[in-house]
Amino acid sequence: MGFRSDGSVLAVESCRAVLAEAPSPFQDSGFVCVGDRIETDVSEGFLRGHGTYVIDGVLYASVCGLKERVNKLISVRPLKQRYAAEIGDVVVGRVTEVAGKRWRVDLKSRQDAALMLSAVNLPGGIQRRRTMEDELNMRLVFEEGDLISAEVQSLHADGQINLQTRSSKYGRLVGGQLVEVPATLIKRQKFHFHHLEDLGVDMIVGCNGGVWVGPHDAHKSADTQDGGHGREEAVLVMPTMPSFTPQQRGKAARVANAVRVLAILYLPVHSASIQDTCQAAMQLDLGAADMLKLPFIQHLAEQEVQRRQQDEMQAD
Repeated sequence: MGFRSDGSVLAVESCRAVLAEAPSPFQDSGFVCVGDRIETDVSEGFLRGHGTYVIDGVLYASVCGLKERVNKLISVRPLKQRYAAEIGDVVVGRVTEVAGKRWRVDLKSRQDAALMLSAVNLPGGIQRRRTMEDELNMRLVFEEGDLISAEVQSLHADGQINLQTRSSKYGRLVGGQLVEVPATLIKRQKFHFHHLEDLGVDMIVGCNGGVWVGPHDAHKSADTQDGGHGREEAVLVMPTMPSFTPQQRGKAARVANAVRVLAILYLPVHSASIQDTCQAAMQLDLGAADMLKLPFIQHLAEQEVQRRQQDEMQAD
């Protein structure tokens, strides 16, 4: 991250401490630490959920996180954990194995996900039954080490995750870079595919914490904002790497570093926060590399504290 001295590390920790003391919507009984007592209504009773334990009829938190209650069920959602998939999630992962009629994909979850041969569009968008020849040519679609975007299709009781890439907006990702952040920082939203028009950058914010950033490819006809309904065929095999200018790659690097800065400060990562971070850097006339230096991180932390204080004053 560009920090080589203990002083810089301590300075970053001080920025996090300042943010922790700032007004937050998670204050006032929403956040609990390990061993904290969770108040319950004795007359109504309660059901112990994940992240809690009971001693002598009293409920305590076993992890640090946010308290959640659904009817009588009380649980604590950890602030840091491996990715827990939900059906419909957009994810960014890396192919680790090609075997049988499936690809294994690393999503930084408890186990690798499975992408079945029947759950991908064949090159050219052909719709037919998969044959032995298709199975032999699976590496023409995806091979080990490929970075792909996909959607969680189904979940099994044993934790197995099944993916699908039948839409034209999914498939192999080339010409950009992957930034990995804690999955808990990603907000599930209606759209996870974004085109930052002002910067000329395409971005995929995966629910599993994988954020792919790359220069906008004008030759792509699929509009990821509307789900790719503008084209029928899916082009999963890209024979050549797209060529981009240094200026285009510099803009993509600026967006990628904005994601890294938000992760350093443990701030939510979504399209609006990323664009605000880029805008703050451009107002200070900073380059992409300068965004990872301590002065900008401190500036962003102070800006976030001011925003929270203003929101609290408006709420009052």
